[in-house]
Amino acid sequence: MNGELTPAMLALIALILLSQSIFLFTNARKHGHNYWLWGILGLIQAPMPLLFYLLFVRKIWQRKI
Repeated sequence: MNGELTPAMLALIALILLSQSIFLFTNARKHGHNYWLWGILGLIQAPMPLLFYLLFVRKIWQRKI
């Protein structure tokens, strides 16, 4: 293996990044945030943009009962 990325691993990484980006784009658009920014950030890195979006933009820990 020696640090090589197999085609299956590359496909899995691409699927994760694409699905994260689509989720961030559609959710940010629905809630009135800067959706292009979040969509692009979701394409280049995982999982930090998703965590930042949910914790600091959507503030999911402050839900009122």
